[in-house]
Amino acid sequence: MEHKPPRITFWSGVGEVTGANFLLEYLDERILVDCGLIQGKNVHKQNWEKFPYDPSSIDYLFITHAHIDHIGRIPFLLRKGFNGEIWSTPQTKELAPHMLRDALYIATEEAHRDGSPVPYEEKDIDEALRLWKTAPYYEVIYFGEWSVLFKDAGHILGSAMPIFSIGGKNIAFTGDLGNSPTPLLRDTDFLENIDYLVMESVYGDRNHEGLDTRRDKLQEIIIRSIERGGTLLIPCFSLERTQILLHELNHLVERNSIPKIPVFLDSPLAIRVTEIYRREGADFNKSVQKEQRHDRDIFDFPNLNLTLSRRDSAEIAATHGPKIIIAGSGMSEGGRVRGHEKAILSDDKNTILFIGYQGIGTLGRRIMDGERQIVIDGTTVGVRANIESILGYSSHKDSDHLIEFVEKALPIKQVFVVMGEPKASLFLVQKLRDELVANAIYPERGKSYLLE
Repeated sequence: MEHKPPRITFWSGVGEVTGANFLLEYLDERILVDCGLIQGKNVHKQNWEKFPYDPSSIDYLFITHAHIDHIGRIPFLLRKGFNGEIWSTPQTKELAPHMLRDALYIATEEAHRDGSPVPYEEKDIDEALRLWKTAPYYEVIYFGEWSVLFKDAGHILGSAMPIFSIGGKNIAFTGDLGNSPTPLLRDTDFLENIDYLVMESVYGDRNHEGLDTRRDKLQEIIIRSIERGGTLLIPCFSLERTQILLHELNHLVERNSIPKIPVFLDSPLAIRVTEIYRREGADFNKSVQKEQRHDRDIFDFPNLNLTLSRRDSAEIAATHGPKIIIAGSGMSEGGRVRGHEKAILSDDKNTILFIGYQGIGTLGRRIMDGERQIVIDGTTVGVRANIESILGYSSHKDSDHLIEFVEKALPIKQVFVVMGEPKASLFLVQKLRDELVANAIYPERGKSYLLE
């Protein structure tokens, strides 16, 4: 009896950078890849709307990595009936509860502010962890007539590309692809013998600075900020970006490339995640592993202060003179960074430095794009501080390296370009067609595609 071919449906993560949620179906099996939060301005209600499929009908959920735009709606999926197996690498499972509990705190605040019900509870996170299984990189897992293995995406600790062998075809999902070579992690694995590829495109239309350029630029920005006598504020994602930044500052301080001024890591989540990174040094690249033999803690240096409590955070302002504050959230849509922005943005001695993607409509994007007056938590603030950005610290591959990634995987029957702003995704689709003569498309949200 001839079976129908597998099919894939793009429920979320198309036409936007966040909210990864893809459904793969074959025979009677229904497999989700990622179940992430949509991030940005005014998306709270969108995240907690009814799923466009029946969660109780899903057999498996595979997770590419622990960023909240890939895992953030998992507890809500359980609340709505999912009771299947969840699979990821062990490192992703270790990071996930910290990310999910932080997201629950934010969702609860948003629900109280909007007068809406809290979308899920702590017990839903605990239940997700009970259903969660793990497999290391490169170990094939068999499920009846199909199988899957994880390759290293090089994006964050534990990030993986699941490759499904199903219905005689190999279907790969990149999740997010690392900006290799990264300061900490191993390089992204390349793929081969792939029939269908679902790939991200965050930076599909632009390129980053090089490794040396970004460190030099960071050093220059810090020195200029010190010379002004001001505060350097860095909105930072707690997972991966903060650890890269701490590692870079460790280099600069211990080599006396910058003066030893107070540095405040003002993010409880980032502090907890950094502890996990300390324990997982075996996943770092060979250069960092060699460095660890001489430097017992590559994330620590003189004058680094960890501020776990809100009281400690509030007291940062009492430290006079030049200082650096690293705080979440990375797009300034929540967290402690907003209080610091309110305090420093109106003074031209100060600097705000963006080292990560800023979603459309977010406070971070508006500041980075040059708005001179903003409202933070009901307070109007004039923006006179110096605005800087370093794209080279992105954890995502840039346009040229995305092209290289696909080129090394050719031939491929079909490339689906997702997880990017429309202009970035469409630009990458055209480059893949023009430069590689690849069959690349920008799929429609909610549309199913047969993988024949």
